[in-house]
Order: sequence, then C-alpha cells, then structure tokens
Amino acid sequence: MNYQEILNTIQSELYHIKSNGKVASYIPELAKIKPDKFGMHLYCINSGHYNFGDDTERFSIQSISKVFALTIAMSLLDDTLFDRVGVEPSGDPFNSLVQLEHENGIPRNPFINAGALVISDILISELKNPKKDFLHFIHTITNDNTITINPQVYASEKSNSYRNAAVLNFMKSFGNIKNDIDTVLDFYIYQCAIEMSCEELSTAFMIYANGGKKLFDNQTIIAPEKIKRINAIMQTCGFYDEAGEFSFRVGLPGKSGVGGGIVAIHPEQYAVTVWSPPLNPKGNSELGMYALERLTTLTGYSIF
Repeated sequence: MNYQEILNTIQSELYHIKSNGKVASYIPELAKIKPDKFGMHLYCINSGHYNFGDDTERFSIQSISKVFALTIAMSLLDDTLFDRVGVEPSGDPFNSLVQLEHENGIPRNPFINAGALVISDILISELKNPKKDFLHFIHTITNDNTITINPQVYASEKSNSYRNAAVLNFMKSFGNIKNDIDTVLDFYIYQCAIEMSCEELSTAFMIYANGGKKLFDNQTIIAPEKIKRINAIMQTCGFYDEAGEFSFRVGLPGKSGVGGGIVAIHPEQYAVTVWSPPLNPKGNSELGMYALERLTTLTGYSIF
C-alpha cells in the first residue's frame, strides 16, 4: 500500500474544503490555537512512518488521554473495574449529567467525562504516584521522555472545571468516587493537559494495533485479550454521541479530543493520528474526520 501517495492525495483535497468547525473555547487556552493547523501521521506496522503537515507539533491531547488511563486501570484490575463504569455508548454529550441520575452514578463508559473521572479515582487508589506513573506510561509506549503537560492549558482547564466538579460530586453521592473530589479532578485535568504530536500519538497507539506490544522493542504492555476490549470500547464509545457516525464513515476504532486530535487504529496494520483544531458540533475534529474517512476509502480497507 502506497500510504504516502494516499496521504498526499488527502492533503491536496483539504485545500479545497472549507471548514465550518469552531476551535474549543470553553477551555480558554485552547481557543488561542491557530485554526488552520493540520497534521496527519500514519505509522504502519510493516513499512514505517508516513506524514504531512504539522505532524510533529505537539498539542493538547485532552480526551485521547482517557484511552491511556483505561489501559493502565485494566492492567491493574480484573473485571471488577467494570462494576463502577459501563461499556455501553452514551448517546449523550461527553459532559452530560443526565444519565448518571437514572443509572445510580454509574457512567455508561470510560470515555465520557464521568467514566474517565471514575477511572482517575481508581488510578489514584491503585498507583503510588498517579501523575508521575501516568506520564511514565506514556514515556514507555513512545520511547520519549520529553513528553509532558502544558502548564497553561492545565491552569486554564482547572479554572473552568465546574461541570466536571459537579459530575464528581454527583457520583460521590452514589458512592462511586472514593477519593477527595479536588484530588481526582486535579489528576484528570493533568492527564488532559499532556501535549503530544501526531507522530508521538501514532507511536503510542501502536500497542492497540499490535496486540498490546510496542513495535520498536516488542515489549508487551498489556495482554492481547485486554487490547481487544479496549479497541471495542474505542469503536463504540470513542466519539461521544457521534460514535456511530465515525464507525459509519471511517470504520476504525479510535478516540478524539477537544484539542482537535483524533487517533485511530487498524488492527495488525497501522495507527494513524490527525490534528485539526476546529471541531464540529459534537466536539470532534471536522477536517480530521474527513481525512480519516478518505484514508479508509482510498485504501479500500477498514475493519468492516
């Protein structure tokens, strides 16, 4: 497969597409990002790296971090983890409180904010130094110790987290949050404020395409049967209330973030990341979704 030729075609098509998306503004620091940024990086298991645009510029990964958090939690716990968070699509916006009341404080899945906050609570209980250990996990799967958080994004998000604080308090009233509210919220915001490039995210997500193993040294990070489950949750829940649309248009497991990034994987083939800050009304990168749809169309392959 000539991936570079395909990516070049996608890049040329993007010049003729007008984006109607809006850069995330509810986190003020994210609103400062230039809307015309675009990067794409594909890491193929068999043939290496392909890219164009701003693929080496770091950006705030935001909710993409939820996949890493779930992976660490699943490596530490057995299926009792899913007594506290479900695996069903939500059908509601990522920061909704509505379902929590009907379902006794148990979030639908780990990729909506409520579910990710429960995972954060679990990691605080299980890890000796949650922030340090979380960052060490990313350093391990990327082989890059320079990755860290953006302190400005961290501070900006922390000063505008009223809804997440409300979600935490609501779940704590049902007994589904065990640790201090402020501690859990701080750790969650820390994860979201981590900055990575498209190239680094594609390298990190290779463990999900490669059966739980890092490609560059063949080290097993998590068991293949758990990778299968994480990929399934990405397929059905990775895009909030637009997961069905992403499956329909792209046909790959993946995860988006309001920083404009989307990572997707084709098992046993590749991991691919796109970054374009303007978001559609569902909170997913508008041009990023287009680029990934064109990728699976032009290659002729998805998981379906």
